[in-house]
Amino acid sequence: MMAEYVAVAGVGELKPAQMKRVEVAGRKLLLCNSEGRYFCVDEMCSHEDYSLYLGCIKDGKIKCSLHGSYFDLASGKPTCEPAEEPIRTYAVKIEAGQVWVLAG
Repeated sequence: MMAEYVAVAGVGELKPAQMKRVEVAGRKLLLCNSEGRYFCVDEMCSHEDYSLYLGCIKDGKIKCSLHGSYFDLASGKPTCEPAEEPIRTYAVKIEAGQVWVLAG
């Protein structure tokens, strides 16, 4: 079965630096607006089982508020310690006034 895009938000729903919890294909994800660009990543930090929703978005990165690790929203790679493992990222597209995330 091929993965399909799923509509998760309206284009104007999130202001810059805001995020929204979404569930796609049974996965808990975060839709993030960083400076007007949308990104989608796993909700949980790769370092500790802690929600990145409790952190903040800044300069294309999301911060884990538990230990202070930042992850690049485009690649999922950690940009500082203590996290060493990346978080998963998901393809996002804007179409027909909706933000869509690739499930799978």
